[in-house]
Amino acid sequence: MERRLRRSLAVQSDRAKSQRTKEAVANFKAWARKGLSPSAHRYFVGLSRAFAGWWYRNDLNQLALIFGTDKWGSHWYTQHYQRYFWPLRRARLTLLEIGVGGYKDSSAGAESLRMWKAFFRKARIVGIDIEDATRFRERRIDIRQCNQSDSEALVRLSDDYGGFDIVIDDGSHLNEHVIKTFQTLFPRLHPNGIYAVEDIQTSYWPSWGGGLDSPRSSMEFFKALADGLNHQEYPVENYKPTYFDRNISEIAFFHNLVVIRKGDNTEESNSPTLVRREIAFGLDEDRH
Repeated sequence: MERRLRRSLAVQSDRAKSQRTKEAVANFKAWARKGLSPSAHRYFVGLSRAFAGWWYRNDLNQLALIFGTDKWGSHWYTQHYQRYFWPLRRARLTLLEIGVGGYKDSSAGAESLRMWKAFFRKARIVGIDIEDATRFRERRIDIRQCNQSDSEALVRLSDDYGGFDIVIDDGSHLNEHVIKTFQTLFPRLHPNGIYAVEDIQTSYWPSWGGGLDSPRSSMEFFKALADGLNHQEYPVENYKPTYFDRNISEIAFFHNLVVIRKGDNTEESNSPTLVRREIAFGLDEDRH
């Protein structure tokens, strides 16, 4: 109880701190936009972001606010990413994010790509979008135009970069696209890689191809994969594990976010005798 209370107070403190940072960033932007010429404003804001990005390079919550992504403040994803990605922040890895943004505002977009670049100091950051967002390319950030529902294009993309260590799906959020993209890219994720799906709330919305308890929803798809973590315990005679059964070692569900880790899941049942007994029991029940 005491630990839960401390955790709750810490979260409230983080969010209050983030709100203050968000207000400070907004005030700074307003001052810079008013007091500087457009070219000087772009230069000064870029320089300020670079410094702030270095200063807060280990804090994804603060980086999200500095670079203007909604992964903290509107959503609350970076608190979870912080825990999963902290051990990888200095690794030489390749991260793919689906969805770049900037559709309505030509000056907006790629905010989260810049956040990842600041946090992963040695990583190659790749973004794809159905629209042409290549104007946001910069050092260590590559951007391709690609439709996430095109499996062949995703395979070519993965081959071009030699696979990925982290994939973050913040794309169309259509249930069919989410599932198809996962089925295509997860097998091409490097061992111990992490695959995250954001805005999973659309799995409950019929107009997005989902629905509560709908077998077509992405949430039902991922819940079924969670069962696969324990496939060794299925009382099913001659059950053949799927690729996902054998290669998913962890699934975590958060509010509107799913995180899946790729890893070996071929250990044997710790109760094989009981599993065989359950299989025999089922067969006996079928006979009667």
